[in-house]
Amino acid sequence: MHNAGKKTLRQIGLQLFLLLVTATVLFPIMWIFSLALDSRNIDKPLELTIIPPGASLQAFRKVMVEPFTLLCKDPGNPSTCMTFVRLLGNSMLVAMGTALLAVMLGASAAYAFSRFKFIGRQAGMLAFIVLLMLPSTATLAPLYVLLSQIKIAGEPLRATLIGLMIAYGSGALPFAIWNLKGYFDTVPKELEEAALIDGCNVTQAFFRVILPLSVPSLAVTVLFSFMTGWTEFVMAWTFLEDPSRFTLAMALRSMQGQYSTPWSEFAAMSILMSIPIVVIFFSLQRYMVSGLTVGGVKG
Repeated sequence: MHNAGKKTLRQIGLQLFLLLVTATVLFPIMWIFSLALDSRNIDKPLELTIIPPGASLQAFRKVMVEPFTLLCKDPGNPSTCMTFVRLLGNSMLVAMGTALLAVMLGASAAYAFSRFKFIGRQAGMLAFIVLLMLPSTATLAPLYVLLSQIKIAGEPLRATLIGLMIAYGSGALPFAIWNLKGYFDTVPKELEEAALIDGCNVTQAFFRVILPLSVPSLAVTVLFSFMTGWTEFVMAWTFLEDPSRFTLAMALRSMQGQYSTPWSEFAAMSILMSIPIVVIFFSLQRYMVSGLTVGGVKG
């Protein structure tokens, strides 16, 4: 009984600790929701009330319906101002393009580093580590110069959404290569050898054997690459010039004023921006936690 009592107390202490951690994690989220529902739109959100006085969805309606007057081609013409739908479309395009570039180029490069022996292999992997340690803004200047040299329809590539995808993709590649390379190393080479015996070439073995078995790692790469293109705004502010190409992250940053900030709308925008990330996470969750394979070899 003495040991059982100790075990019960230990379990109670563990549960209390986990509840404390959960409350700590949920506190900022509760504050954001409280701000979004606060119709007073206070400049300094110094107090938290779960249901603020005069709670309403006015901030959400304003963000989703009214144009962003700070993001206009012609400030005197409201019809040229960006709307939530147009910003959402640009962000989706950039984030999905970034994820696609990271997965396509990262998977092929990671497979080469994992399976082939060539001069500079170790140095290349070390170079990727160095790039991972650098902040994203460290590559801003060289990317600006390089993408400015390429013209599309008379304008520099850096000023287009495609150029922004390339810039974000280059930043997401080091993580994608390291992540996928480590997973490819765990895939038994015997599976590829069996595919080669069955008549596949190396490319077919890569697409038909390696990639299907690496879905968990691909899912992680897609999620983190999508988040890179979805949330980054420093490069976007530096590269893009036309407001019609601005993203949601840029719109959120523009809401923060020098002397005052509409915190209700800022919080509502933050919540709306987080929804696609949450949806993608839960959509890919079962792949990220799944095992390598079940019954991967015949016989």
